[in-house]
Amino acid sequence: MVKSVQAHVSGQVQGVGFRYYAVHVANELGVVGAVRNTPDGGVEANAEGEEGVLSQFVSALERGPHTAHVDSVTTAWGEPVGGYSGFTAV
Repeated sequence: MVKSVQAHVSGQVQGVGFRYYAVHVANELGVVGAVRNTPDGGVEANAEGEEGVLSQFVSALERGPHTAHVDSVTTAWGEPVGGYSGFTAV
């Protein structure tokens, strides 16, 4: 079943290549959406895809790249809205 997930990642996740890591993982998994830095020093990813694949994506966000230190990931699951043609960093 196709779902959407909004994930907010906190920790040392800006300036360490986290968004590009998220893009790489999303492209490998076939997830569409976008990732961006947030004013609070975190990273927010909005993704759409099959629920099981999105769970794998969130697990990858929880690990992060070796240059990052992830403190927590909070998620909000919902219905997909569409409009994405790939996965991008903004």
